[in-house]
Amino acid sequence: MEAEYHEKAVEKGSLVVSACGFDSWVPPAAPSSIQAYLSLESEKRVVGNFGTFESAVLGVANADKLVKLRRSRPRRARPKIPGPGLPKGPIIEHQKKIGLWAVKLPSADSIVVRRTLATLTQNPYGLPGVNESDKHCMERENFWLTVKPAHFGVKLGSKSLLGVFRFITVGIFIGLLGKTAFGRWLLLKFPSVFSLGWFRKNGPTEDEVASAPFKMWFVGHGFSDSSLVSQRKIKPDMEIITRVMGPEIGYLTTPIILLQCAIVLLAQRDNLPKGGVFTPGILFGTTDLQERLQENGISFDVVSKSTLSS
Repeated sequence: MEAEYHEKAVEKGSLVVSACGFDSWVPPAAPSSIQAYLSLESEKRVVGNFGTFESAVLGVANADKLVKLRRSRPRRARPKIPGPGLPKGPIIEHQKKIGLWAVKLPSADSIVVRRTLATLTQNPYGLPGVNESDKHCMERENFWLTVKPAHFGVKLGSKSLLGVFRFITVGIFIGLLGKTAFGRWLLLKFPSVFSLGWFRKNGPTEDEVASAPFKMWFVGHGFSDSSLVSQRKIKPDMEIITRVMGPEIGYLTTPIILLQCAIVLLAQRDNLPKGGVFTPGILFGTTDLQERLQENGISFDVVSKSTLSS
């Protein structure tokens, strides 16, 4: 989207915000890494939309093209992030503090976060609004000065180890069969078989949607004082766990997010850039989007803050 439409959007004064569907460090503290864990729960069974499954299959089919496109684009500015990056660790992780078994999720979330941080590195005070007031300009600059970059990754979590093995099995099916035309035909013709019942063409029932909330945990490691980094204290000494919760992620939460993003774009247009293709983070950071989402059933909570042993 950005490669093809950014310049045209700037020229026409249009705002295009990609990746809007489904996705607290106070100075002097500084984050180093944040690992997200997506947990889909259900009192009955988790059944996803066929379009999500199809997107994953086509993503594998076009992975080489995407790599070529990213390599052809100008290199983005890289933020300076204190401390080590995310540890590689085992393929399957047992995150005891949140009660989940987890495996890496090859989603676009990490890329979107990196794009946001790259834009912020080039624009440390955020993006000026097309017709913002002096008051909003000051609020925007003060807000973005408090935002610190961090390494970011996403994992898919399950309360049981068996659930993680199901994730891996479905991933293998998509990864192997998605590379050939015949394999993609099989996957899209028989989604319920190759997803082990998680996806089917007619989607979930209303009862299945109503009984399937989501939780997304964020486990952040960092430094209680950013000056510790300059003292070559490499190992983070602070951990913060936060959580976002809401109703079923595809049919309920995603429409809520999209509608609230659209309302913010219309209501606060003067405070947003003239035009271009941007990520939600850099565009909505200073708006009241989070408050709007909370008013519509999506909660944001700080679960715990703790000191890590050296």
